[in-house]
Amino acid sequence: MQTDLRGRDFIGDMDFSKEEIETVLDVALKLKRDRALGIPHPLLRDKTLAMLFFFTSTRTRSSFEAGMAQLGGHAAFVDSTTTQISHGDTAKEIGEIFGRYYDGIAIRQCDWGVGNGYINGVADASRVPVLNMQCDIYHPFQILADLMTIIEKVGDPRGKTINVSWAYASSYQKPISVPQSLILQMTRFGMNVRLTHPPEYKLMPDIVQQAKDNAVRFGGSFEMLDDFDAGFKDADIVYPKSWGALLTTSNDEESARIGRQYTDWIADERRMALAKPDAIYMHCLPADRNIEVTDGVIEGPQSVVYDEAENRLHAQKAVMALTMR
Repeated sequence: MQTDLRGRDFIGDMDFSKEEIETVLDVALKLKRDRALGIPHPLLRDKTLAMLFFFTSTRTRSSFEAGMAQLGGHAAFVDSTTTQISHGDTAKEIGEIFGRYYDGIAIRQCDWGVGNGYINGVADASRVPVLNMQCDIYHPFQILADLMTIIEKVGDPRGKTINVSWAYASSYQKPISVPQSLILQMTRFGMNVRLTHPPEYKLMPDIVQQAKDNAVRFGGSFEMLDDFDAGFKDADIVYPKSWGALLTTSNDEESARIGRQYTDWIADERRMALAKPDAIYMHCLPADRNIEVTDGVIEGPQSVVYDEAENRLHAQKAVMALTMR
């Protein structure tokens, strides 16, 4: 077991080796058991975490705040609009100053072409670990929770087929970070990964290449499809969610026009019947109900979205405990 994670940043999915991810999962499962048994684990007593949000949040803020409290520490919520960032505070200044006030810095910054660079800029100047609560490229903590959920629900992920698919949503141009992190991490665990999307909704070419390389190295497979139904066929895990056509256009109106061509890309009962009978439905939430997924699927017996959301708490606690000691 690899345990030397003290002081490490976690910004991209590949920042931790496969063995280090396995350590995180081991710790997360232990903390989950301890929580169920009421066993205290104040591993970060008197430690503080700054949570800097440029985007709104439900699960991320709540799970990081609750997790730090359960670890014996304190999480400070910082809304970027209440700071002096818009008046000149730079990423370097945030890293230098927050790194002296706090024992860890967590950031959500999803602006396309900005977020990941900003988080890395803070990390370059910080003396404490910097954790990525989601950026424009990666969403590593969500995928840790997803992997943990898959292991709990279907066992050894090796050889299992996961369909990471685009689905239609009308709300906004959602980041591409979830599907990108999914294909990166799941290919490291020997899974057969399908990436299914219309041609306008492609992911970053270097991320796709890394996923292909991971599949070769770790014994799984990686394929790309453009047929929504075909992606579901005989899959063990289906993960259909919307993301923006950000590599095609940055114009919201143009993106909405493109999306309206694919309103039939909805996870419904007919599509779920194409997957294996015991397949599980996953989604990072929030979902556009009855547009992206029907109520019958997301609230149905194959859905694991609430267990998946809970595991955000345990996975994040594990990384904080290992990096902020």
